[in-house]
Amino acid sequence: MNAATGSEAPLPGHPAPAAVPAPGDGADVPRPALVRYALGSAGMGVYVTVPGLLLLYFLTDTLGVTPWLAGLALLVPKAVDIVLHPFVGSLSDRERARRGTRLRLLTAGCALAPAFVALFAVPGPVADRPWAAALWVAGWFVVANALFAAYQVPYLATPTDMEIGYHGRTRVLSFRMVVLTVGILVGGALAPLLAGEGDSVGRYVVMALVLGAFTVVFQYVGIGGVRDLLPAQGPTGKTVDRHGPALTQVRDVLRRNRPFRVLVSCYLLVSTTTHLVLAGLPYYARHELERPGFTTVLMAAFVAPALLTTPVWFRLSRSWGKQRCLLLCQGFFAAGALGLAAGKAAGLVVPVLCTLVLGVCFAGLQLFPFSMVPDTVRAADGDETGRTGAYTGVWTATEATGAAAGPYLYSAALALGGYAAARAGEEVTQSGGAHTAILLGFTLLPALLMAAALAVQSRYRLDARFTAPR
Repeated sequence: MNAATGSEAPLPGHPAPAAVPAPGDGADVPRPALVRYALGSAGMGVYVTVPGLLLLYFLTDTLGVTPWLAGLALLVPKAVDIVLHPFVGSLSDRERARRGTRLRLLTAGCALAPAFVALFAVPGPVADRPWAAALWVAGWFVVANALFAAYQVPYLATPTDMEIGYHGRTRVLSFRMVVLTVGILVGGALAPLLAGEGDSVGRYVVMALVLGAFTVVFQYVGIGGVRDLLPAQGPTGKTVDRHGPALTQVRDVLRRNRPFRVLVSCYLLVSTTTHLVLAGLPYYARHELERPGFTTVLMAAFVAPALLTTPVWFRLSRSWGKQRCLLLCQGFFAAGALGLAAGKAAGLVVPVLCTLVLGVCFAGLQLFPFSMVPDTVRAADGDETGRTGAYTGVWTATEATGAAAGPYLYSAALALGGYAAARAGEEVTQSGGAHTAILLGFTLLPALLMAAALAVQSRYRLDARFTAPR
């Protein structure tokens, strides 16, 4: 690829397509429309953060659900996403082919807020029974995830649908990343403050009502941005894939596109790692640092750096390429996670600094993989843009799987260490094994997972073709 023009390159082993006008670097995309599109990520940021940060803790330390059952209550609903997201992706492609727009699905996804509130609004008789409480949360988690998929899948297809090149896609998604960071910061900082120390279900309901209202407002703003960036033009003329069930679609897109397959494999590990860290933050702050209120500080340190570093990562990627920057982020993230093992013995400064390192890396871990997905679709042999929703569905299913696997792995570590669950207001003394599990599950385990992600990502070769001088 010519980095100046942003022209596309074919996948390895495939013939070059016929010459077409080279798409630009996205500089001509209207900034107001781009900003409105990006603002849709604020609501998404709340939803991807709050359940990952508080739901496991809500189950174990407010509803009294044992760690192994709490982990299952979060894992099983996400397993549904493996089928659900590709199905939504296929549906999104059909909408795009027939109507020239994906807006109907986006609008349906705006019903997420009520389901988000119901997730925490556990009725008293149900909350008194840990098994029933786990089933309530799991059931509403399935509903909320389905509505989130209806919004997220077509929303993330937008950069691929646009006629922009390699650096242009990074530019569009850098705007999204900055606003997503604001949403994550709002959710991550306000949720623990509004929920308090988990002393009542009512506090969690108030939290969900406030953040649910925030979410739905920005979802509607994002729909306006998508409408401005991709005005409906009637049927697109793209071939609509009709090749069977959702799991068949997963197999097909992974088999047909090796760079996408490598990227998905890596991001599964990345998503698992970052969601494990989110799930472990309240436990680390309360039991290792002995400061329950410090969850908000650590969450801010984890997320806030992205506001400043995302533009820096974008500029670096123009010189170094996305692949090199992503590998750098993965390596430093693993090192920062290990640094957190110092715990309270090093005072509070070291954990905060290590969390800031994780935050700087987190910005790149979100920006680069998401901007590389359109690269793999656009560079594929044949016209794969007619399957954009299928690719996005597989990608978001991967993200959702990681969002479940991370908390589940941490809950498994807690269960192995003998962590004792508690009801709201109860004080429980944790054993030495539980404290070891809290610490190692939050430090060593994510470092190992991210090291594995780095090893997988090193097999990605497409970026070299995009950045090679012509």
